[in-house]
Amino acid sequence: MSRRNAEGAASGASTAAVFGEVLRHFREAAGLTQTELARRIPCDRSHVARVEAGTRVPQDTFARTCDALLGTGGVLLKLWGRIDWYPQVEHPDWFRRRAEMDAVAVSLREYQERLIPGLLQTERYATALFARVADGEELRERVRARLSRQQRFLSEGGPSYFAVLDESCLRNVVGDAEVMRDQCAALLEAGHRANIRVQVAPARYARLLRPNVSMSLIELPGGERWVYSESLDRGHFSCDPAVYAQHAHTYDVLRADVMSASESSAFIGDALEGYGHHGQPRSQRDGLDQEQLQRRERRQLRRGGPRIHGHRSRP
Repeated sequence: MSRRNAEGAASGASTAAVFGEVLRHFREAAGLTQTELARRIPCDRSHVARVEAGTRVPQDTFARTCDALLGTGGVLLKLWGRIDWYPQVEHPDWFRRRAEMDAVAVSLREYQERLIPGLLQTERYATALFARVADGEELRERVRARLSRQQRFLSEGGPSYFAVLDESCLRNVVGDAEVMRDQCAALLEAGHRANIRVQVAPARYARLLRPNVSMSLIELPGGERWVYSESLDRGHFSCDPAVYAQHAHTYDVLRADVMSASESSAFIGDALEGYGHHGQPRSQRDGLDQEQLQRRERRQLRRGGPRIHGHRSRP
């Protein structure tokens, strides 16, 4: 894996450098210094300098603005769209190893609590989330790094990706109701992809054997398997076959006992609708909540009654 990543990083560096050289050519042809171009964009001069040096990943808006300011006829934006920026995206040191795994993984199974998984987050959700701890260029860099990980999984023929979301992921408001509504819509869209399944573990399923923390089960080319989880400020990895087997069994039992993908889509749809009514008087929201509950109960009756979740012994 390390050799392949090294080759990818070298390729990314060369293409980033090409973008920087083209930008420098048009800037100098327009008779502008880095400081003058930065003032017109506007941004810091150091940002322009790092893009030209091939060490900073620019946003598409940066390329579009430079096209307009330098009269390139759209060359920079076209070049930006053809470059694989993933190897050049800066990830936190403790997360870089996980990002490298995502870049080559053939299968990924995740359980997430409280927050939508990074691979399924919208740009607005990620921005609102990271805005709690960062701002300015650091905020944009973190969002860019998160979105870069999604490309393989959301593309046609991407790796298999199964996500089980605790209901708290849908109820914990990040940003505002509009951000959450768009995020729920993105979950529904992602769940329709051939390689992705999204399932919900409702709070009312009290006897579910849920993992103690959010975790990922990652399978790499050649059959190498890893368990990944996060604490407050670092990531934890294990490739011990016994550890992987234990967590894989827990995950498989959980996935079998939660809502099916189709039931989960209906549940997420109800959450989306609820955020659509956000801001109404409490009495009206209570009525809507009761109406949504009755709809779910009617769907369950049509399918032959509610599912009974008995206690399972922990392996």
